[in-house]
Amino acid sequence: MGASDLAAFAALFAEESRAAMLLALLDGRAWTAGELARHARVAPSTATEHLGKLVAGGVLAEERQGRHRYVRLAGPGIAQLVEELATLAGPGADEPPRSLAAASAGRAMARGRTCYDHLAGRLGTAVTDALTARGLLRQDTGFALTDGGLEWFAGLGIPLVPKGRRPLARGCLDWTERRPHLAGLAGAALCGHALDSGWCVRIGTARAVKVTPVGERALRRELGIEAEALR
Repeated sequence: MGASDLAAFAALFAEESRAAMLLALLDGRAWTAGELARHARVAPSTATEHLGKLVAGGVLAEERQGRHRYVRLAGPGIAQLVEELATLAGPGADEPPRSLAAASAGRAMARGRTCYDHLAGRLGTAVTDALTARGLLRQDTGFALTDGGLEWFAGLGIPLVPKGRRPLARGCLDWTERRPHLAGLAGAALCGHALDSGWCVRIGTARAVKVTPVGERALRRELGIEAEALR
C-alpha cells in the first residue's frame, strides 16, 4: 500500500455521516440503508452513496435477502479500527450532553455495551480484570488465555472454535474506560454466552447492554465480580 492508497482508505472514515454509520454498525448486526440513513439523519440517496463507497473500499460487506440489501462491518479488524479511532478521538471534555436522553444513553453505554461482538464499557473491563486476576487470562505479553482459562470456558460450555486467522484472545482499547477489554474469539464467545444465557440484555436502540440479576449472580459466582462494580 502506497501513501495515496492509505490516504484514500483513511478518507472513507473522515466524513461525519459515514462515521455515524460505522459507529452504529459496531453493534455487530446487519443494517439496511434506510435504517442507517435515519440513524445518520441523511437522505436515503445520500446514505446509499456513502455505503457504496464503504463497500467498495472494503470497510463494509454487503448481504442481500430477496429485495432487501443489508450491510455490516467487513470483519473484526475493521471493528477494532473503528473502536480505536473512537478512543483516540474521545468525547470532548467540555462538550455537555445535548439532552437528558442523550446523557442517560451515554451512561448506559459507559456501563456496558457490545463492541462489535464482544463486551465493552465497565462491564467489559471488569470481566477482563477478573479473568486476569484469577489467572485465566494473561496480559503481560499480549492477551492470551492460560490453560486454566481454556478450562474455565470449557466448564461453562462455551466453545472456542477457530475461525480463519482471528486470534483466540486480543486486547481492544475501550474508548470510555481507556483500558483494554477482551476481544478475539474468546471475547466474542463470552459475549454470545452472556446474551444467550440471560446474563445480559440489550437495552435501547444502541449497543448498550444491562446485566440482569441472573448475570449478577453468575458473574459473582464465576469471576468474583460484585454487582456494585457493574452499575
